[in-house]
Amino acid sequence: MNIEDKLVVSVINGLKVLYGQDVPAAQVQLQKTKKEFEGHLTLVVFPFLRMSKKGPEQTAQEIGEYLKANEPSVAAFNVIKGFLNLTIASSAWIELLNGIHADKEYGIIAATDNSPLVMIEYSSPNTNKPLHLGHVRNNLLGNALANIVMANGNKVVKTNIVNDRGIHICKSMLAWLKYGNGETPESSGKKGDHLVGDYYVAFDKHYKAEVAELMEKGMTKEEAEAASPLMNEAREMLVKWEAGDSEVRALWAKMNNWVYEGFDETYRKMGVSFDKIYYESNTYLEGKEKVVEGLEKGFFYKKEDGSVWADLTADGLDHKLLLRADGTSVYMTQDIGTAKLRFADYPIDKMIYVVGNEQNYHFQVLSILLDKLGFEWGKSLVHFSYGMVELPEGKMKSREGTVVDADDLVEEMVNTAKETSNELGKLDGLTQEEADNIARIVGLGALKYFILKVDARKNMTFNPKESIDFNGNTGPFIQYTYARIQSVLRKAAEAGIAIPAEIPVGIELSEKEEGLIQMVADFAAIVKQAGTDYSPSIIANYTYDLVKEYNQFYHDFSILREENEAVKVFRLALSENVAKVVRLGMGLLGIEVPDRM
Repeated sequence: MNIEDKLVVSVINGLKVLYGQDVPAAQVQLQKTKKEFEGHLTLVVFPFLRMSKKGPEQTAQEIGEYLKANEPSVAAFNVIKGFLNLTIASSAWIELLNGIHADKEYGIIAATDNSPLVMIEYSSPNTNKPLHLGHVRNNLLGNALANIVMANGNKVVKTNIVNDRGIHICKSMLAWLKYGNGETPESSGKKGDHLVGDYYVAFDKHYKAEVAELMEKGMTKEEAEAASPLMNEAREMLVKWEAGDSEVRALWAKMNNWVYEGFDETYRKMGVSFDKIYYESNTYLEGKEKVVEGLEKGFFYKKEDGSVWADLTADGLDHKLLLRADGTSVYMTQDIGTAKLRFADYPIDKMIYVVGNEQNYHFQVLSILLDKLGFEWGKSLVHFSYGMVELPEGKMKSREGTVVDADDLVEEMVNTAKETSNELGKLDGLTQEEADNIARIVGLGALKYFILKVDARKNMTFNPKESIDFNGNTGPFIQYTYARIQSVLRKAAEAGIAIPAEIPVGIELSEKEEGLIQMVADFAAIVKQAGTDYSPSIIANYTYDLVKEYNQFYHDFSILREENEAVKVFRLALSENVAKVVRLGMGLLGIEVPDRM
């Protein structure tokens, strides 16, 4: 039981003894004491004046005296008007630390057989290009969210829907047929996703040249685009694909497999994984079936040209296209089909989609349609909507090949970490293998932390150089503090100092030490809040604040040189638990922490 809960019980008992009244716990308001007053926690006594029939000061004085006499965790109190400021005894802080010390996974709630099942969809790449910086934010948010939802006692299924069909895929295929000369990942030494992405860029280049040529002959831009032989060939290829043409399907399968191998390597490097992957090529037909079923039930309507629509004006939205006149599906159809397959595979209680904020309207519509079609979680689906990532230079465009590629970014981060660490002498005395591994952990930690510390809803600018700084609100700063604590604990072990399972009470703590215990204890509430708000940034910024506080403590107090043995052991235990919470917090963000650095 934490200190606040204990105090609430004691206050309730005190009010019963003093004024003969039963008070619900919700009426007992404790808050952190303001900096300018002495004390840790402040009780607001105004709600109790009706029962005491006395002034605020006298009421506060009486409750204070009762607590001082009957509650061991209260060492002293003072009264300022109707506020009772309580000073918590050192022994209570040490007991609080002992409780945290005993729990290896402090703040993390394990799922049980009866826990709700939450499905989280993230990544959702297209198979015509490699993953880029925008996907990096998506993957890191999705992965962190899955960890946080799981840490709040839910069962979680991590899922990905791959957009593996459509005109954009045909563009890469056609360009490879025309200009590829049979090039493969093996023959070119390129990752498969990069190779296919190059042909997507090539298609765009040739298409633009065609349009320019036709416009020179006197066509308008619209006419030239409609007349482009290359674009018409791509459209014909899509029709053949839909009809199941064996040659087109074979080429599609071959090129998609190149891309999947490339994606898997990028996911592995980023430390991201999925429990189940769905493919749009399987889900879009299921979606068509559900739309036809909705049409039969009168949820949807058909226009004269044969297209199928949903009328959502009653829900304050407009009319939404579900099937085109030629019978081909749109994204919405595919999302309905994917929902159907997922619901058949898993007993989903809640569904979270990690998708950029340009799709806000799409998910409003999807929620209503899924609800109409009878999916229990349709109404309560969560669109975890996040902002765009830009670079200091501005926006990215994949067609023009001006995108920051995920693989290049990861490599650049690891190399920068290696250079920075070498300059600071942090890799001295390590084997090449150890140094490389630390550079990988630090480089990826810098990237992940920089992205996850920003509120997901906001647009952000990613600055690689700034993210790798060993000072300030960065991943490496937090990792370095963790490694520093591990170094202290190793030296203690070498000196034969053991940290007991229970730290004995009986030493006086400084304000700094009490504050650190309180911050470590806050971790459980932080994990809960991050789960309620779907917000990884809460954990990132809490971890930074904790580390900043610990570094001040480390600077101001001696640990291994402390002469009082009991104080030394307490400070080692405090350090060990700070490190534990840092490791758990960073782990929820998908970030490793190195034992040495």
